[in-house]
Order: sequence, then structure tokens, then C-alpha cells
Amino acid sequence: MSGALPKLIAVVGTNASGKSSLAISLARSLGGEVISADSRQVYRGLDLGSGKVTAQEMQGVPHHLLDVCDPGTFFTMADFQRLAYRAIDDVLARGRVPVLAGGTGLYVDAVCDGYVLSNIEPNLSYRRELERLPTPQLCAMLQAAAPGNAIDPQNRNRVMRALEKLHDGDTLPAQKRPRYDVLRLGVTWDRPTLCARIDERLARRVQQGMLEEVDGLLQAGVSPDFLYRLGLEYRFISQYLLGQFATQEDMLEALSRAIKRFAKRQMTWFRRDTRIHWLDMRADPLSEAQGLCAQFLAE
Repeated sequence: MSGALPKLIAVVGTNASGKSSLAISLARSLGGEVISADSRQVYRGLDLGSGKVTAQEMQGVPHHLLDVCDPGTFFTMADFQRLAYRAIDDVLARGRVPVLAGGTGLYVDAVCDGYVLSNIEPNLSYRRELERLPTPQLCAMLQAAAPGNAIDPQNRNRVMRALEKLHDGDTLPAQKRPRYDVLRLGVTWDRPTLCARIDERLARRVQQGMLEEVDGLLQAGVSPDFLYRLGLEYRFISQYLLGQFATQEDMLEALSRAIKRFAKRQMTWFRRDTRIHWLDMRADPLSEAQGLCAQFLAE
């Protein structure tokens, strides 16, 4: 059956792994276009903090699902899946190769595995009700509603989203109806190298104006609560600008540790998927990826 499905290439990996640049190089060589699978890059104005590629870095490769909504907008996994399906189908219809690239594991899986999601509009009153409850109570509610679920109990946002989905009629785990035959390529590094890359990228983005970007969002009226929920760079920098860290150095040290913990969680998510072919980053990952893609597309 999979052979009858349209073909999609997915490049996944952790923060600062180089997945975006590899996806761009791959798309250039294949006559492809990149579909971003990142839960923060969908927002306009969230550029340095989300690691969004610049027009120059795109090297002429068309990108989709960047800058599709305004900060503060409620954007769900179902929204992402709908827009990603539309973009991928458009790329395929024009005879080009779609390359899905990103680090938001749920977004990647929603598209690659074809999660069957409800089209019910978010119930904002129910969300406000959940936000008033302490995390342990939310976890207990989720466990009662979906015994044995694999949601991280430390991730309050994800617990709330799971409860919202159940409330809206979705199932956990989601039912799957794949729309594409997918080649999954993984990009990562050994832990010491990845940590060094995270620190180097963080220093570069601070120098490029990441703190000023977040300050501009706050000055433009984007709520601190929205920025806190985005996590990592937006959470920590907002807290610093609002006086919750003594010094910029204290904030950056805490942020660096948080990004490294997040990268570890990303790898835990991706490693459980045995379909991912992990590229040898110490050799020639682009040539390896091109070879795997040529074989996959010829099948």
C-alpha cells in the first residue's frame, strides 16, 4: 500500500543540530521545497528566538509554514497538520519534492503518520478552566481519562493539550491514516558536540539581537503569558526583561541548561521511532542523504 502513496522526505533532529541547513541542501539537489515543522516558527516576528532560517540561508529554496499567524494567536497541531497537508500536496502537484524539516516531534508525526484529529474549534472556556488547576490535578485527570498514556507529566502544556483534545473528541493515542510514503532522516550529534553547538548558536543569536527581538514583542503588546508558554528563549528572555533574573549572564546560563535539557527530550522522542535513518554527521551527511533519497524516490 505504501508504494501507492505520494512520497515525502522528513528531516528531523534536535535544536542546533543543523537539520534546517541539511534540508535546504537536500531540497536544492532534489528540486524540492521545504515545509517547516516547528511550533514557534509559524509565528510572525519570532525569528531569532525560534531559529527561523533567513532569506539568505534559504538559498532560493521555497519554504512553507513560516510566518503564517500573529503572536498571541491560538495555533494547534490540527491547524499545522491542515496547512502542512495543503503545502505538501501543492508541492507534489507541481512535480517537486516536499521536504518536511523540524524538531517539533508531534507536528512531524501528525503529518508523517497521518493523525486523525478532530476539526472542533478550541474550547477557550475549557482551556481557562484547566489553566486554573495545579499540574498534579491535571495529570490525575488525564490518567483517569486515558490510563497508561505516554504524556510527560512534567510538561504542563502538553498535559493540558491532551485533556483539550480528549474533551474535543480526539483519541489518545491518535488514530492514524497515513497520506504519504515517508523517508525519515535524522540529524544529531554526540552530546558534547551538540552542547557546544547549542552554546555557540545561543551566543550568536544574542549578538544578532535576540533580546531586542523579545523586547520588541513585549513593547508591541504581545502578552508575557504567551511568550512564557512558548518556552526556552522567549520564556527566559521575557523573564529577564521583566526583572526576574538578576543579570543577563544568569539568564543566559539558565537558558543554555534549559535548551540542552529540551534537546535531550527531543532525542528521546525521535529515538523511539525506529523508522528514522540517523545520518553520520562526522562523514558526509548530505551525500548519504542524497543516496537514500535517490533510492527512495526511485522505488
